[in-house]
Amino acid sequence: MKEYKYKINGNSYTVKIGDIDKNIAKVEVNGVPYKVELENTEKPVTIVNAPRPSAAPRTEAGTKVVSRPAAAATSGYQVKAPLPGVVLSIPVKVGDAVKAADTVLVLEAMKMENAIHAGQDGTVKSIDVAVGDSVLDNTVLITLG
Repeated sequence: MKEYKYKINGNSYTVKIGDIDKNIAKVEVNGVPYKVELENTEKPVTIVNAPRPSAAPRTEAGTKVVSRPAAAATSGYQVKAPLPGVVLSIPVKVGDAVKAADTVLVLEAMKMENAIHAGQDGTVKSIDVAVGDSVLDNTVLITLG
């Protein structure tokens, strides 16, 4: 039951609205129950609105900012995105030596920050994305040599 408090002409009222079945509402005013008949409307009343999806980021030209998985394989070990998201930070730079457990990139997906690890020891050969890029799953993020 939803509860509302009203003050009308200096008098306080506590109104509780319960279930509405067809056009009959169960209402309680200051502890006294009532069955209230609602007027029939031609259009059904929408009570819950579905959330609207947010728009994908776009460049100034209007094209979508989404990196697609690389088509051609390159030499070296590729660190790939495990799920779609947005690149928040890249704590390494080209030429850095990394261990398998080192975080090489932070990816935001489903409103959570995900640390992406190197996966194997090596040297950062190339960084294939930039901070702020939207990436799909299996997109090559970093190549180790």
